[in-house]
Amino acid sequence: MKKMKIAVLVSGGVDSSVALQLLKNQGHDVTAFYLKIWLEDELSYLGDCPWEEDLSYVKQVCEQLDVPLEIVSLQKEYKDEVVAYTIAEVKAGRTPNPDILCNQRIKFGLFLDKIDPSFEKVASGHYAQVREKDGKVELFQSPDLIKDQTYFLSHLSQNQLKRVMFPIGHLQKTELRELAHQFNLPNKDRKDSQGICFLGKFKFSDFIKHHLGTQQGLMIESETGKIMGNHDGFWFYTIGQRQGLGLGGGPWYVVAKDCDKNIIYISRNYYDAEKQRNSFFVEKIHWLSGVPSETTNFLVKLRHGPQRYSCTIEYGENDKVLVIIFGQDQGIAAGQYAVFYDGDVCVGSGIILLRQGYEGQWVPGTEQSGGLGG
Repeated sequence: MKKMKIAVLVSGGVDSSVALQLLKNQGHDVTAFYLKIWLEDELSYLGDCPWEEDLSYVKQVCEQLDVPLEIVSLQKEYKDEVVAYTIAEVKAGRTPNPDILCNQRIKFGLFLDKIDPSFEKVASGHYAQVREKDGKVELFQSPDLIKDQTYFLSHLSQNQLKRVMFPIGHLQKTELRELAHQFNLPNKDRKDSQGICFLGKFKFSDFIKHHLGTQQGLMIESETGKIMGNHDGFWFYTIGQRQGLGLGGGPWYVVAKDCDKNIIYISRNYYDAEKQRNSFFVEKIHWLSGVPSETTNFLVKLRHGPQRYSCTIEYGENDKVLVIIFGQDQGIAAGQYAVFYDGDVCVGSGIILLRQGYEGQWVPGTEQSGGLGG
């Protein structure tokens, strides 16, 4: 194996630490990089900064491995590129995915501009794999389908894919934990982080409340138009949500939002069999290795996790693509990403466009009032 100069993104978690150790063991010239993206001033109201604990683990690991560590501040860039997008999407009634943008624009985007060009590769602790085929780099799934993170990497460009390495992508999580214990890493028993990267352990709802505040609106039963209660702002709710509605006689589900009037439409019949939830449009579709020329049949993920549906795609007007899944999904959310696969290969992704009627009927197609714009 060719020995390379590699920049390794470390987070303080066990995955990136094992990735660093593996590359070190292989004899590569490695430097660890910790990206500081925590919005210190803006989010200090939430409590102690989680990056301090993360960085403490990073320093312990780097000291044990005798690997140089550099801390790179990308707080302003993260705020401009990811946080602003997140707030705008929520305000428009959509469900954002900041982690996809973080990978595309920050970790494997602006970070590459910050480091010395002598670094041949950038490695991370993602559960994903890459391989070269016919002059292109393919992104394909980890064997651990629960941990697989190709969903979050589905908007990378060919130039980015040619530069990345995923040293743990071939491992199951149980195997990785065993290696962490074998290497006696300081964070070998540290729990995996959950949620959005820049929030750490803090609640997304608290972050949204800080930016958008509260504004009382009505909860209306979609079938009857009856007022069932009040809420503090449509931006706290997602389509299909059941928890946190605070109503008796349920279960109740959010079936639609009127962003202009700050109305949440709810129903007890969200899961009725006649309500078809098997089609939607996507826009701004990004193919990792060029537009597929032969097939319109794929597998699709509608969120991070092992669940995939067989689907067909049909090209429409204005670069929109109609997706029909063979199954029913109750959580198709405007603003989220649909990620397409050909077998284990991630071939592309697009942003979901859809409209839910206030009567609770599923209507795939154009944007609702206050929702997706062109």
